[in-house]
Amino acid sequence: MSTIIAFVSQKGGVGKSTLARALAREAAFGGFKTKIADLDTQQGTSVDWHRTRLGAGIEPVVAAEAFATAQQALKVAAEYDLLIIDGPARTSKGTLAIAKVAHLVVQPSGASVDDLRPAVREFHALVNEGIAKDKLTFALNRIGTPAEEAEARAYIAEAGYVALNGCLLERPAYRKAQNTGHAVTETSYAGLNAKADALIQALIDKVEDHGRSDEAETAELARRTAAVG
Repeated sequence: MSTIIAFVSQKGGVGKSTLARALAREAAFGGFKTKIADLDTQQGTSVDWHRTRLGAGIEPVVAAEAFATAQQALKVAAEYDLLIIDGPARTSKGTLAIAKVAHLVVQPSGASVDDLRPAVREFHALVNEGIAKDKLTFALNRIGTPAEEAEARAYIAEAGYVALNGCLLERPAYRKAQNTGHAVTETSYAGLNAKADALIQALIDKVEDHGRSDEAETAELARRTAAVG
């Protein structure tokens, strides 16, 4: 069964595609058959990054393809261990459809209230439409200082959500790496790579925890059904 992770954002430039690429790179490096479904048909940044990576001969190869809707992307999901949905630059009616099919929905955000406020509103909207809160998580990006990170985490917690452990710092080296077809885990700086690796590992841990929770719920439902029978 394919695992589906969706990256969405209420505004552009908060790191949605950055994290989608990094997760895809690490999963592919780990031997998982992985694909990025780029739903941003206007910009297609993940598809362009994929082409740049191929042209530079960077291993591992990370597959990426453009799709108009999540439903179209789902048609190929069974062919992969991991399908990563890189959503449109701004949330829309399609975001709910994406959230319904994803095992986990990740919304990157910077530390400013201008980033956090609309992001929290978007998660509230998804919850109001029936999306479970435990499927929703924030990822902090473009963080300047530890104090800024702590304040952003407090804001997210007060809103009733969680943020992944770790964060991406505001560093030109991350942008430079992606410009050449690399992921943020493949910069020229070991410290920055380790920081990015930690955030991606936190995301992987979150997916695994959610999967174990789903398995436990299924087992409990089966137990109760057997007891009734």
